[in-house]
Amino acid sequence: MRKLLNTLFITSENAFLSLEGETVCVEIDRRRAGQFPMHTLESIQCFSYNGATPALMGACAQKGIELSFYTPYGKFLCRTVGASRGNVLLRKRQYQSSEDEKESCLIARNMILGKVFNCRWSIDRTLRDHSLRIDQEKCQKAAGFLAASLGRIRVETDLDSLRGTEGECAQIYFGIFDELILNQRDSFSFQGRNKRPPLDPVNAMLSFGYTLLANDCAHALEGVGLDSYVGFLHRDRPGRKSLALDLMEELRAVLVDRFVLTLINNRQMHKEHFQNTESGAVRFTEEGKRKFLTAWQEHKREQIIHPYLQEKICWGLVPHVQALLLSRYLRGDIDEYPPFLWK
Repeated sequence: MRKLLNTLFITSENAFLSLEGETVCVEIDRRRAGQFPMHTLESIQCFSYNGATPALMGACAQKGIELSFYTPYGKFLCRTVGASRGNVLLRKRQYQSSEDEKESCLIARNMILGKVFNCRWSIDRTLRDHSLRIDQEKCQKAAGFLAASLGRIRVETDLDSLRGTEGECAQIYFGIFDELILNQRDSFSFQGRNKRPPLDPVNAMLSFGYTLLANDCAHALEGVGLDSYVGFLHRDRPGRKSLALDLMEELRAVLVDRFVLTLINNRQMHKEHFQNTESGAVRFTEEGKRKFLTAWQEHKREQIIHPYLQEKICWGLVPHVQALLLSRYLRGDIDEYPPFLWK
């Protein structure tokens, strides 16, 4: 359980919510675990199998408290909202901002700022901890390019130009990604990013991790009442969850890339966990996919201090907190969308 931004996060899969007077009562394994006054809450995000009583759902609807339900693994199930406070105004604001390219750029540039900042952090961390095992000059040059790009991104007002800068930074970052692989180099060589299909085990893990992250971001956005299909950097395309792709940009390096590097460098994944298809694509074996997914769920439970809120949360809640912050910005509660800048 954790209360952030007037939002109560219920993360125990055995938690059960009920109404007691004017409070939300939380029980875990039939034991009282917490009690929260309803007047202090704007929303409840519940990641529990057991759910909540109809009385609590009715009280939340009456008081305008959004109550969203997810599986313990983060898949969005449903949301209850009251008649007096639905999400129509928030979504209308989202659609208006998306239609205005200048306003879209104000949001998108902060997301890309977060992405480039975190890519640079990943390189700097390897330089700090393993400088003798990598090409220092090559990595320092890449980190310097990303650092210089941050200044341009902060003042960017054109979406096409922003996309161009983001593309250059991604090319530089992935150009030295192989240097960040410290062990099992023979089995996990990285010669560049390829996607459809992935042609090596590293790209197979990156692509699969990005898919999982995109789904987590989409569920988080739906949970706070935003339309995951209407983005700011990624424009509308039938069937594409553009806003989820926007939100995940700043989280790629810290949530997926570092996770993949950890699996390789700690020898948790091996070449036997992958197979080559006749088309040349590289796929997980069944055992490899199970191993990756198990490690991913464990990774999402690890505790961190959120750099903006300065509150302790688990990695799995980061997309949900960022979605909340984005909704706060669109409502006008904060002056600027704060990207996730990992330090």
